[in-house]
Amino acid sequence: MPADLYPSVFLFFRIKMSLPSYHIQGDNMDKSKLKVYGIFVLITEAIGAVAGLLTSLGMSAYEAVEKPALTPPPIVFPIAWTILYALMGIGAARIWMSDESGERSRGLRLYGVQLFMNFLWSIFFFNFQAYGFSFFWLLLLLAAIIFMTLSFYRTDKLAAYLQIPYILWVSFAAY
Repeated sequence: MPADLYPSVFLFFRIKMSLPSYHIQGDNMDKSKLKVYGIFVLITEAIGAVAGLLTSLGMSAYEAVEKPALTPPPIVFPIAWTILYALMGIGAARIWMSDESGERSRGLRLYGVQLFMNFLWSIFFFNFQAYGFSFFWLLLLLAAIIFMTLSFYRTDKLAAYLQIPYILWVSFAAY
């Protein structure tokens, strides 16, 4: 290791050692919880991947459309969506593992609804190039995400907080 990296490594470990340790709902994460997280993240990522594959043909038309000045470069989108889908899946897994209740059921239903709406938005926007309709659909999707997040909050606050980047990204997409 180069000598100039020693201070960075030391600082990293010092910070890491001083940070509190967080456990999932107060106990160590066991294999069954890890499996639930994995399943939710994989399903959510798979739905995003299928949407990406189905809309890949419509990307050439999107490239020709005039975009707002703050539109990120194309490489940002797959990175951002991979992270957002993972956060969605983790949040939904936390809700799934919470105590059964009406709010838990409502949150999981809203999760499914917003995920389906997200999937359809990609097809409306990229494949059908229905930009006006897609904007209206995006506003409905944003409302569904917010309702899901509020429902998550009543069951598991961290699950709700994990949705904030998703809300911000979709809000930015409306710009």
